Amino acid sequence: MTGPSTGLPQWEMVDEGWGRKAVDFAALSEPGNCREYVAMHHRLGVDAGDRLLDVACGSGLAIELARLRGASCAGIDASARLVAVARDRSPDCDIRVGDMNALPWDPASFDVVTSFRGIWGTTPDAVAEIRRVLRPGGRAGITVWGHLKVSPGAWALAPFRLAAAQKVDNQAVMVSLGRPGAGERLLEAHGFLAVERIDVPFAWEFADPELYARALAATGPAYEAIQNVGEAEFQRAAVEQAHRQLRDGLPLRAEIRVVGYLARKPEGAQRA
Repeated sequence: MTGPSTGLPQWEMVDEGWGRKAVDFAALSEPGNCREYVAMHHRLGVDAGDRLLDVACGSGLAIELARLRGASCAGIDASARLVAVARDRSPDCDIRVGDMNALPWDPASFDVVTSFRGIWGTTPDAVAEIRRVLRPGGRAGITVWGHLKVSPGAWALAPFRLAAAQKVDNQAVMVSLGRPGAGERLLEAHGFLAVERIDVPFAWEFADPELYARALAATGPAYEAIQNVGEAEFQRAAVEQAHRQLRDGLPLRAEIRVVGYLARKPEGAQRA
């Protein structure tokens, strides 16, 4: 699949939105994902001796945390600028720029494959690739956004709706794997067993509205909104949104529902 106007493969266009402020994303946005990463690594039993691949690894914080648990890690992301940060954080790991729908590793290369909100309702074919590169009996763990509208921190995602209507509609399709039964059906359809749905802790915290707005602007969905209304208007709307959430002596805090799926590749599955 190629972009409508650039002629580039769709995956190569990801860097335009996610990589344009890679340092801001790595330093201001991604640290808020630590609860999610640690919880999933714990549930997957990531430990010394595991060969782990993180799909859509972004700036590589999840890889770094898995490496600290003793795992031998690899990663892949479509954004070259985010991969540059990930490699700086974990220079001895095999981190590549590429397409998660065509993973550049041999079958049965990994004991564990993770993806943290990197697989969407619009990219289900990546699950087949995850199964292919897992060894028989290997573990998979993916997370997706949960029920956003009832999340106490849903306010933090509101500026994304400044994108054009078509983009906003597409965002709804992207997060559809969080709906009851959706992720289970997808994983089971690709031959995974023992699929378990869990609630995953997630909370963004920011010192002030300006830092929140800067961190949010470094994400792909924010880029879609910025394309529609401009950088200054996005910044103004985000700061205004955050000011309503200020609490004396406490950080801005946005708890958002995230769903995790744990699954296994069958022991008897062929290696090739």
